[in-house]
Amino acid sequence: MIDNPRSPRVRAVAKLAKRGARADTGLFLLEGPQAVDEALRYRPELLVELFVAASVRDRLSDLVALAASQGIEAQEVRDTVLDAMADTVTPQGVVATARHLHTDLDAVLAAGPKLVAVLEEIRDPGNAGTIIRAADAAGADAVLMTGRSVDMYNPKVVRSTTGSLFHLPIVQDLELEPTLERLRSAGLTVLAADIDGGELPELGERLAQPTAWLFGNEARGLLDEHVALADASVRVPIYGHAESMNLATAASVCLYQSAFAQRAGSESA
Repeated sequence: MIDNPRSPRVRAVAKLAKRGARADTGLFLLEGPQAVDEALRYRPELLVELFVAASVRDRLSDLVALAASQGIEAQEVRDTVLDAMADTVTPQGVVATARHLHTDLDAVLAAGPKLVAVLEEIRDPGNAGTIIRAADAAGADAVLMTGRSVDMYNPKVVRSTTGSLFHLPIVQDLELEPTLERLRSAGLTVLAADIDGGELPELGERLAQPTAWLFGNEARGLLDEHVALADASVRVPIYGHAESMNLATAASVCLYQSAFAQRAGSESA
């Protein structure tokens, strides 16, 4: 039982909320049963330590058993210790540390991707995590993040993915222009989500082709020079009276439109 919230071990876990500590250690923070369960099921080799609050250990017995089956012992801690470790105000009884996922653009392209999300200067952790989750749900092959985007291991990003972080390749710290060039050379059409673009439904069968969707900053969107790097710019039409659409919502629509078209095309082939 770990009962001292000020112990060096507890502080080391808590420091992973900071990017510098994550960079120094190669570790990141996982919080909540859902995220930990997904890690155990899909990438158990990444988990380093698992901490469970004594007050919920019985309720999380299945999770503890799953961890044990993967050779990972759940360390019991007092609730005050878990509170000190977690980034959230009200943690859900379990915290873990995990190693960074290692993949790169070469590996993504070698797999012959058909649908990719490219994030340029996405700064809001919730948006970034939700787009990763939507890309996973739509069956995308990868998410690529430029160096101007939020750190994928930011605790809020990790929580917003609800485990999708472990389901598909995510590459960060990329440069936009050479990345788009390589995607295009690999046979993908680059579509920029932009408020001044053509309407999404008008793309029709073009969406059935291998596609890389480019999404920009929440506040100002993509810079003109970045839109110019794409093969076409596209907007999601607003049929009601909403002034605008949340970035993650718009990204979800775009990714799913491609997923629908690609699956329809493969079924008719």
